[in-house]
Amino acid sequence: MTLYNSIRTLSILLLVLIFNSSCSDSPNESATMLIYGGTIYTVDSTKTKVEAVAVKNDRILYAGNLAEAEKFKTDQTELLDLKGKTMTPGFIEGHGHFMGLGYSELNLDLMNTTSYQAIVDAVAERVKTAKPGEWITGRGWHQSKWDSMPAEIVHGFQTHHLLSEVSPDNPVYLGHASGHAGFANAKAMEIAGLTEMALDGSKTYEVEGGEVLVDALGRPTGIFNERAQTLITQHIPEKTPETDRKAFELAVEACHKNGITSFHDAGIPKETIALYEQMKAEGKMGVRIYAMLTGWDEDLLNQWYKKGIMVDDDHLFTIRSIKLNCDGALGSRGAWLLEPYTDRPDHFGHETLPMEFVKKTAINGLKHGFQVCSHAIGDRANREILDRYEIAFNSMSNKTNNHRFRIEHAQHLHPEDIPRFAELNVIPAMQAVHMSSDRPWAIDRLGEKRIKEGAYMWQSLLQSGVPIVNGTDVPVEPINPVASFYASVSRKTLKGTPEGGYEPEQKMTRSQALRSYTLDAAYGAFEEDIKGSISVGKLADFTVFDQDIINVPENQLLDTKVVMTILNGEVVFNTEK
Repeated sequence: MTLYNSIRTLSILLLVLIFNSSCSDSPNESATMLIYGGTIYTVDSTKTKVEAVAVKNDRILYAGNLAEAEKFKTDQTELLDLKGKTMTPGFIEGHGHFMGLGYSELNLDLMNTTSYQAIVDAVAERVKTAKPGEWITGRGWHQSKWDSMPAEIVHGFQTHHLLSEVSPDNPVYLGHASGHAGFANAKAMEIAGLTEMALDGSKTYEVEGGEVLVDALGRPTGIFNERAQTLITQHIPEKTPETDRKAFELAVEACHKNGITSFHDAGIPKETIALYEQMKAEGKMGVRIYAMLTGWDEDLLNQWYKKGIMVDDDHLFTIRSIKLNCDGALGSRGAWLLEPYTDRPDHFGHETLPMEFVKKTAINGLKHGFQVCSHAIGDRANREILDRYEIAFNSMSNKTNNHRFRIEHAQHLHPEDIPRFAELNVIPAMQAVHMSSDRPWAIDRLGEKRIKEGAYMWQSLLQSGVPIVNGTDVPVEPINPVASFYASVSRKTLKGTPEGGYEPEQKMTRSQALRSYTLDAAYGAFEEDIKGSISVGKLADFTVFDQDIINVPENQLLDTKVVMTILNGEVVFNTEK
């Protein structure tokens, strides 16, 4: 039995005892809210569906049949009739970037652009209202998702010339959807000192852990991969406290609209920690944030090693994990592979963080009680990280009882490494919607054999005995959990293709997909005892959908809408109001 399954069993027994105790005490308890009148999925193995839920303040008081639930009702109890809708535990975004979500609402959103010309047009429109010299920034383009490619390309990417023509007086930097590459115009490169021509090939741009794409004459094309992005981004004016607060508020609002009650924030610096603490002090922490310390700031890590983990009493802001960025993305050909890219045979991707630092951080994490969460998309990155984790576990065996180390994305695995997740009790945090968006072109990067044997291996990992933490990696993908849920169970694009889905044997069942967004996501943050299921004593966080996501026909699943979000026993979003 894996550690995960052992902990699940103990948690279930504990909840049963709490449940029985609560029932015996029911005449002395009164509910502040009574929810009934719809389909309620609990994700609690002792009682998977119930008729009603009684809530007292921020906790679940009772979950069961309506007649028993009504015993907790008083004149002051708020009655919430679901009117046939479906309620689940509050959905948990298992890997995203909270401030990135907020800023995606403020900057150019290029998520739905379908061509290079569409990007050019969006920038040209913004230029009309921008002051000369003002930076124009945005994110979301992805060349592999375009309907067509421009005539001039280098290594599968567009060049800056059309963009530069429409923005001669404004520096422009547009982040790739993956966040692992960016696209700059001539003005931005001029500011960065990167415009010298190299007709003789003498001018090169070497960046450790990154790449500046150049044309045949040695001139930068405008594409900056991985760490090379800092050549441009270091010149972009810093965000202001005012824009940070606005982005935070927009991110909270977006979470509420999408039924997200908790958010695993994948890598935050000290400035963001200070912002979150301020917003919490002001009573504006409208989502439970489980934050990972950004791993590139070793001083920050050392400070927190001394301070220790932070788990507050109201479970609104938790810091007990570290995020390491260890390779790039498939879309930008930055994912670190064991064998070269099929569509770029001289290229293996990038090791964006030294593996020695991964080992050091894993050991320090075990010493000081911090979970380590390492970004890995390519099969070599996944293997190298598993190797470093294993070294750390062996050297600190007295500290490995409940480490819950994670690999974020775990997108492409060598078949030999799939069982190692369960063997090492490492949790894969995998965003199912990435398969939906990437699979049509990912086969060009990896070839059919590697795709079929090791890409997006959800069912293989689940069957090996590990949970999967689901999510969207917002703003890489929209935060909408319905899309990721659909991808989990259909293995199709959001256009419903192909018939039967890609590699259908790796589909999740609907129950598995629901767990991956609730109880298993809570487990991935050491929080399965306080959230993730509708169980007595847990936090009163719920998501209400207009359709039964477990039983609605697959071809109607994407039509599902979030109609209500409840956090701490209070309705924070309701389409009917």
